[in-house]
Amino acid sequence: MEAREEIMDRIRAALKDAPAVPEVPRTYRRTGDLDHDQVLEMLVDRLEDYKATVKQVTSVDLPSTIAGLLGEATTYVVPHGLPAEWLDHDSLREDDRRLTDAPGHRLTVEDLDGISVVTSSTVSIAESGTIILDGSTAQGRRAISLVPDHHICVVPASTVVQLLPEALPRVDPTHPLTWISGPSATSDIELERVEGVHGPRNLDVVIVTDL
Repeated sequence: MEAREEIMDRIRAALKDAPAVPEVPRTYRRTGDLDHDQVLEMLVDRLEDYKATVKQVTSVDLPSTIAGLLGEATTYVVPHGLPAEWLDHDSLREDDRRLTDAPGHRLTVEDLDGISVVTSSTVSIAESGTIILDGSTAQGRRAISLVPDHHICVVPASTVVQLLPEALPRVDPTHPLTWISGPSATSDIELERVEGVHGPRNLDVVIVTDL
């Protein structure tokens, strides 16, 4: 704490004679101008452009859709707060395929490497094609959505907004936020696109129209 206070004192001293920070103009758009169907259409277009797979289903079809996307996966992980009714236990194989990441039973990087994960989401921004996870019980800690190779992300249609300023009031900045815009990809090396470097190589987004 002594070192911290010393550093803070130096910062305060350096800023003592600094000019006041000017007022930041807030002239950007804060509310969207599209109806909800158009907003959903924009989100789908952006996600598909980023090479994500997108399905729009009702809550009745959600369990079978997730089971189909899991396909032949030998192992998958879910956060401990994921609604049980989202998983079609009749369509899935024996329960030992499912790993639950919960307090007191945290999965390691080795456990998560190369498998599939199913999570929910907090809010999605159509204009940028971005899905935000906040680490809540149905979304899990950041590791389970960043380490596995395949991410199935459930997006309730009611949580989709058009613009970033509409999304920010819906998230708690003190939570560990994960912002997802398509599968992990980079073109840093010789402008060659490489997928799966910083997160899942495959992203399936399931938009649930009546959630």
